[in-house]
Amino acid sequence: MHRPANAELHATAQPVCDLSQRFVRVLGRRDNGFVEFAFSVGWPELTVELLLPEMAFEAFCVDHRVRRLDD
Repeated sequence: MHRPANAELHATAQPVCDLSQRFVRVLGRRDNGFVEFAFSVGWPELTVELLLPEMAFEAFCVDHRVRRLDD
């Protein structure tokens, strides 16, 4: 099988991503009991923002074995 000359470059240029690493950064807590937070898998700088009630947020953190990045 023929591989393009730059195929090896692309294979080695990709950053390592450890999908077992999960991160949470709390962005705010609302008066109605909801927690606004950023969640990421692999790279802490690539996030999705979520909103959960306090108890569901705590369960989410336990279930996903997150590393808290709160300042």
